[in-house]
Amino acid sequence: MPSRTRLQALKAWAGRLKRDVLALWLGARDPQVPLSAKVVGGIVAAYALSPVDLIPDFIPVLGYLDDLVIVPVGILLAVRLIPPPVLARLRDEATRMQARPVSRAGLVAIILIWLATAALLVKLLLARA
Repeated sequence: MPSRTRLQALKAWAGRLKRDVLALWLGARDPQVPLSAKVVGGIVAAYALSPVDLIPDFIPVLGYLDDLVIVPVGILLAVRLIPPPVLARLRDEATRMQARPVSRAGLVAIILIWLATAALLVKLLLARA
């Protein structure tokens, strides 16, 4: 069982991730953020704020892989592309946000990926028949 200190550290880390996702969401619309950071940050924020996962959590191991690895790595990459003073301002704004946005673009992208994958599987199965 994790110690209380380790549990507190994990909660703090999760809180920073949530804050950074919101900061990236804000940064994707900020004129002071470079285009590369807007693209990477926008994709990461859209995915993280999407109401559905690319890999559903009920799938053993892989279901949590995106939440535990892919999203944090994407956040790390995106925040490194934003100038430090701009990132500090965005993080401050994200901390003060009352409501968590929901990404409809992320939802649409994930549904399109699912549909494309299903179509590819059907095509492969029909080709074998």
